[in-house]
Amino acid sequence: MSFSPQSKIWIYQSNRPFTNDEVPAIQQKLDDFTSQWKAHGHQLKAKAEIVHKFFIVFTVDEANAGVTGCSIDASVRVIKDIEQTYNVDLFDRFNIAYKIDDKVIVTNKEDFETLVSINKVGPKTIVFNNLVQNLDEFQNKWETTFEESWHSKVFSKL
Repeated sequence: MSFSPQSKIWIYQSNRPFTNDEVPAIQQKLDDFTSQWKAHGHQLKAKAEIVHKFFIVFTVDEANAGVTGCSIDASVRVIKDIEQTYNVDLFDRFNIAYKIDDKVIVTNKEDFETLVSINKVGPKTIVFNNLVQNLDEFQNKWETTFEESWHSKVFSKL
């Protein structure tokens, strides 16, 4: 199934990696949900995937049917169910994800700020911009360098 570059994206970041046992079970739950995900009775062209064992990414191509408040609420219910079932936090926007040697690390805002101040996170460190809005941005701007991201403005050295 191909998706338009303008397809909407929602990213939920876990506070810990999903285990090898959890990934297929969560993916099955996501597949079951997206296969019947509707907006006002119209089937959404949608998919959900787990990326790097930390991120759940929903993609919806609105060419045939657009998402609605109720359909977004339904996806949030699925995410909350995953949170409860697997004892993870998928809504803490103060957790920051970055990569060191191709390993994804998630830490809280204060620890990330410390890592920046002691140069453990630098201009070329890969960070995750979970604020991307569409598939094109996800493919081209989600994993980006610290210096090219919003992180550099928020966590700049004073």
